[in-house]
Order: sequence, then C-alpha cells, then structure tokens
Amino acid sequence: MCVIWGIPYLLIRVAVRDLSPSALVLARTTLAAVLLLPLAARRGELRPVLRHWPALLAFAGIEIALPWVLLGAAEQRVSSSLTGLLIAAVPLVGAVIARTTGTRERLGATSGAGLLLGLVGVAAIVGLDVHGVSALALVEIGAVAVCYALGPAILQRWLAHLPALGVIALALAATAVAYVPVAAFDAPTHWPRASVVLSVVTLAVVCTAVAFVCFFALIAEIGPVRATVITYVNPAVAAVLGVAILGEHFTVGMGIGFALVLAGSMLATRPPRPAPVPAEALS
Repeated sequence: MCVIWGIPYLLIRVAVRDLSPSALVLARTTLAAVLLLPLAARRGELRPVLRHWPALLAFAGIEIALPWVLLGAAEQRVSSSLTGLLIAAVPLVGAVIARTTGTRERLGATSGAGLLLGLVGVAAIVGLDVHGVSALALVEIGAVAVCYALGPAILQRWLAHLPALGVIALALAATAVAYVPVAAFDAPTHWPRASVVLSVVTLAVVCTAVAFVCFFALIAEIGPVRATVITYVNPAVAAVLGVAILGEHFTVGMGIGFALVLAGSMLATRPPRPAPVPAEALS
C-alpha cells in the first residue's frame, strides 16, 4: 500500500497538466468501476451493499469524490512532495477522530510517539518550504487529510460487514456518475498527451482498483487508525521516484527521514499490550 499510494502524487501532477481536477476524477473512477463492477456482480456482492446506500454514499463522498478533486486542484499549484508531507497528517487526524467519536480504538503512549516520530521523518525527507504557496491549496490539502481520516472510520463503523469489493465498486460508480455533469463543463479541448493518458490509466487500475481492495483488507487486519500510517511512507516513495526518474539528488536528510518514517510506522502500528489480569480474578 505504501508503494501503490506513494506514486499517485506524481501521476496526478502529470495528469492535471491536460485535465481539469473534475475530469481526472471522472476518468479515474469510471475506468476503475468498469474493472470492478463486473467482478463484484459475478460474486454477488452488489445487492447486499445497495441495502446500505446512505452509508455507501457517505463513504464515496468522503473517501473519493471530495478529496480527489481537492487533491487535483491543489497539485495544480503546489509540488507533489509538499502535498505528501501535508497528507502525512492523516494518522494524527485519525487518532483525534478515534478519541473524540467514542470508537474503541485508542492509541497508547508508544503509538502516539510513533505517529509524531513518523511526522518528523516526513519533514526530513521532503523538507518544509511553504514560501509563496497558495493558502487555498494548503486548505484544500488539509481538507483531503481530514477526508482520508474519516473515510476508514465510516467504512469500519457502517460498511465493514459488507463485501469489500461490492463497496468499493459501487462507491467508484456513484462518484463517476456524480462527476459526469461536473466534468462536462471542464472537458479538455484536445486529446491529452500520452504521458497524461498513461498516468490516468495507472491511477485507475493500480492506484484505485487494486489499491482499494488491498486497503480494505489492511483495515480489517489492523484497524482504520493504524492503516492510515501508510501515509508516512508515501513521501519516501515519492523521493525515491524523484531520484530514479527525475534525477533528483538524494540528501542525508532524506536518508535520516526515511529511517525515522519506518521507525515511527513500526511504533504506531504496534498492537497495544493486553491489560494485566488482576490477581483476584485468578483466584
């Protein structure tokens, strides 16, 4: 998941050169839905999900429709590295949500320290230079971080008992339908470049269809708060891609930051120790 969702920042930045944010969301969700809907229908996983359509629409709006268009809009004005740094706040937002919404998942001192350590590592990898950055773009990315923290919580609370493939296939389809009239006003005036087309296809197939199936399995395994810790490694993946593809220099700060990210992720995802059994309970 860290690799699969570490490359979209680069792909989105390439795609919005020729496509509007809404057109990109429409193309990405449509292609992914076309891949997943037949498979979910063949497995009989659509009908059970349709009975819970209010929660499904809430998940689609919070996890896909709103954050993806905001992310595309923000990356028209800010770098993918800075975007990755700000999105790394997702686990912290998720921890706050878990503590304020009455959910059972709680983070101990070790997990909290891991989250902070990971955030320091991300800052070391990509640096923090917000000089001249649009305030609107920062607000958009902040809203994306909140959405990405709320999405898994909605999934676990209202949709966790439903077939994962059916949930994501219908959520993508609902988003695609919703964006048809929106994207119609921002349709490209010419056929996108090959690099843009390739970016959209990769986003749809790898970073959406395959990614969500894997992410649902991850949430079921370790919970929504710890699952969002993958956002700490995303900037590290972006840095490696920058070195390998764009010829960027690998700095000492990147190496130290990557080590801190990995250490923080390990601490943050460590299961809490079981409470000791009182002696009287053993008698």
